Amino acid sequence: MVRRVLVAIAFFCSCLPLAAKDDYQLGPDSMEQPNVPKGEIHKFIWKSEIFPDTVRDCGIYVPAQYNPKEPACVMVFQDGVGSYMNPRGSYRVPVVFDNLIHKKEMPVTIGIFINPGTFASKDGKKGASNRSFEYDTLSDQYSRFLEKEILPEVAKKYNLRTDAPGRAIAGASSGGICAFTVAWERPDMFSKVLSHIGSYTNIRGGDRYPGIIRKTQKKPIRVFLQDGSGDLDNPSGNWWLANLQMESALKFKKYDYKVAWGDGGHTGKHGGSILPESLRWLWREDAKATSADKKQ
Repeated sequence: MVRRVLVAIAFFCSCLPLAAKDDYQLGPDSMEQPNVPKGEIHKFIWKSEIFPDTVRDCGIYVPAQYNPKEPACVMVFQDGVGSYMNPRGSYRVPVVFDNLIHKKEMPVTIGIFINPGTFASKDGKKGASNRSFEYDTLSDQYSRFLEKEILPEVAKKYNLRTDAPGRAIAGASSGGICAFTVAWERPDMFSKVLSHIGSYTNIRGGDRYPGIIRKTQKKPIRVFLQDGSGDLDNPSGNWWLANLQMESALKFKKYDYKVAWGDGGHTGKHGGSILPESLRWLWREDAKATSADKKQ
């Protein structure tokens, strides 16, 4: 009797989903290092016309190696000020940029960090966020927002590259699908995509992307996908399966892509721990050119 009970318990436990460890740690490239020049960070507030009645916090990272006479590469981050630029967050992009640019493992790159827009507050209440509409919608509106508003504003002060290979875009969750949508709609403007725990699910039709990719002529974009097997599973879809479908579609069309799969949930732990590796892969040709220039 006891043996049968133990067997039953063992069978029951084997049927339970394994808990994600999600115990990723940041490496030395995500930590401030001695003798590494630190870039400058500037913040500003932007009122948009393309997304009417919205206002948002934005930030700019300018590497210490920036030379106004030479156009710098550009990398845009969604949820930028609140997440990617956070010095105590999972990603800590300015620190990673400092270290990799110093080691010539990525080109001199100006980072643009953009939070989603919020509507004006009423009656003392916090204004509603426009995040899902801006990020999850499959259209060219966000790319036009970057092209017509943000990039020209930053270019008033800094010399930026205007070619697609000199520009990358990144985001997490809905910000991840937003990054992909920008490059998909405007591969002439952005050719590199970094997607963390991307929401390629049916929030606003994002689950259609794998089918769209398979039936559309291949575009000149490079994509890095990260996700974990413990990601979200809700009425909008299963994030892990959605990212696997994206990988399958990119592979089918022979895209220049790379994936990093883990066991984590809907967090930035895994993506942050591999951010230096992701950036090296995205910018590999530019980093080689930078190193070659240094040797000459």
